Amino acid sequence: MKQLRVLALVNENLVPPESMEGKSDKEIDEWKTEYDVVSTLREMGHNVEVLGVSDDLTPIRNSIRRHKPQIAFNLLEEFHGVVTYDNAIVSYLELMRQSYSGCNPRGLMISKDKALSKKILAFHRIPSPKFTVFPLGRKVVRPKRLQFPIFVKSVIDDASLGISQASVVHDDKELAERVAFVHEHTLADALAEEYIEGRELYVGVLGNDRLQTLPIWELYFTKSDVPVIATRKVKWDRGYQEKLGVETSLAKDLGPKVEQQIARICKKVYKSLDLSGYARMDLRLRPDGRVYVLEANANPNLAYGEDFAESAEKAGLTYEDLLSKIIGLGLRYRAPWKL
Repeated sequence: MKQLRVLALVNENLVPPESMEGKSDKEIDEWKTEYDVVSTLREMGHNVEVLGVSDDLTPIRNSIRRHKPQIAFNLLEEFHGVVTYDNAIVSYLELMRQSYSGCNPRGLMISKDKALSKKILAFHRIPSPKFTVFPLGRKVVRPKRLQFPIFVKSVIDDASLGISQASVVHDDKELAERVAFVHEHTLADALAEEYIEGRELYVGVLGNDRLQTLPIWELYFTKSDVPVIATRKVKWDRGYQEKLGVETSLAKDLGPKVEQQIARICKKVYKSLDLSGYARMDLRLRPDGRVYVLEANANPNLAYGEDFAESAEKAGLTYEDLLSKIIGLGLRYRAPWKL
């Protein structure tokens, strides 16, 4: 790939340093994705300007006008502290006629709203757990069709915010308590869905029109028999990860037919939710072989060594190849202003 002018958009609190030297693991965890992407793009010869963004669009406009980037590498997951505003940033980039990496505004908006996306999946007959939504301030009345055990989470937040082993409830009292917890701690409506016992699988997807699914990845607990749930502590607490023996690696012993079925389902989800660029599908595989889609993440973690990059490497894409492919997809995406 030829050398490009790249504008890396990151949260203002996650602007990476020039080097990791002297930084603690805790510090590095905060901005590792930003560091890995920016430093690798620079090593590849690209001219990268890093812009920290918080609650003002003016710096983005000024950087685009001054730097004239050929691509904005979008690593923002919120704006003004609101996670559902990520699609607004991409919409602004389109209004500025600026090419960008990652998902388009419509796909970001739909996938971020877990209830809406599940309704779309149901329309397309894509298997997903039965669910209901408990709005803030409303009494918790469980519909009869929703049987225990039930998994409770925020309808909009990501990064497993508010998710723990206690998210799985077994009676109406526990359900009401957990919904109240989600309301209080995430300030969002609570989504309650059928808990699917089984294997936790992740599938990366790359593409705009022609789609590529990456090798299927699986979450394992090698030192504990607690239910395999990607809680917030499982994702971010190093001590807890060590205690449970948390590992993610290539899913084994699925068989060709199951792998092909999962790939077909993931591509169908991607198209149904109008995703583009890249995304990760979270799924559950029951012991009887039935596959359920939990959600689609249109802005997955791109850090080197994390699931998405590791799966891409298994498919023959080095980290540099992966970033180049993501940039290429962004440049080729047919935004309305390009038509």
